[in-house]
Amino acid sequence: MQHHFELASDNTAGAVPEALEALIEANAGFVPAYATDAATERARRAIASFFEHDCEVFFHLTGTAANALAFAHLARSFEAVLCHAHAHVVTDECNAPEFFSGGAKLVTLEAEHGKLAPDAVAKRLAARSDVHSPRIAAVSVTCPTEVGTVYTLGELAAIAAVTHAAGAALHLDGARFANAVVALDVAPAELSWRAGVDVVSFGATKNGLPFGEALVFFDAERARGFAARHKQAAQLASKSRFLTAPFAAFLESGAWRRAAQHANARAAELAAGARALGLEPAHPVEANAVFLTLGDDAKGALAERGWHAYDDVDPAGALRLVCSWQTSPESVQAFLADLAGVLA
Repeated sequence: MQHHFELASDNTAGAVPEALEALIEANAGFVPAYATDAATERARRAIASFFEHDCEVFFHLTGTAANALAFAHLARSFEAVLCHAHAHVVTDECNAPEFFSGGAKLVTLEAEHGKLAPDAVAKRLAARSDVHSPRIAAVSVTCPTEVGTVYTLGELAAIAAVTHAAGAALHLDGARFANAVVALDVAPAELSWRAGVDVVSFGATKNGLPFGEALVFFDAERARGFAARHKQAAQLASKSRFLTAPFAAFLESGAWRRAAQHANARAAELAAGARALGLEPAHPVEANAVFLTLGDDAKGALAERGWHAYDDVDPAGALRLVCSWQTSPESVQAFLADLAGVLA
């Protein structure tokens, strides 16, 4: 049986050529270590240009580390972070946020299609806050969400407004940030600091890098002391150029945009094909993920045909299919052909 991993996750894809070329170039000669090299400074400048903002940037090996350390920095051990009940930081990070913060609680809200509603956020922020209950020091939104939906600029700005009115910070988990930017056809600045976001976990691995995520603070004062936390958590790579050189090339070349456009386009094709078979996706298809509601027999039949995918991301058990920069139109059509056979 042939195994198909191309729709299981955008983590299954390889790295874009621009990133690999930069990785090879970074291997030449001797350079300073521990993020004091020219490649790392170039990557910081590339991210500042990408966001059109002077910002503090810290490179991490994983998205879990970026999210967890952001929460630890924004919320003290006796405080809390508000997020969606099915956010990645709640369901898939093995209590890393609580561990690194020394006990800061994750307070959750249920919300349709993975998106927090500004009114619900405001109501929760205004709830009990005496000494017996943890103060919410930060709100975290995911964009695109775990179910592939995208916050509009207005929705994000409204959440930022109620968050800041309560004296809290707004964090954006951008594991697939580029896909959201392309989906909305806006500048990265519009979906971040201009909408009121204070800190972004800027993911690039799913978008086409071999590894690496960046935590971006838009206020230098808010980032004060984070360098020590970053080092303490074992995220300061000694040969940091191998982490940062691909990041710079990825952004400067525009590969990030091309990769996201390709992934989103394949997801749109997949969704259209599913609708033609009589299946309406379980959530709006707004970025690079499609969720299909299938019975266990149909899921099993697709697995028997070699298709690997998750059905534990969506609370209702819909099958998640994720497209990447490397997903081909032929792969999409092959899946749809098998899906049609299964449904028949």
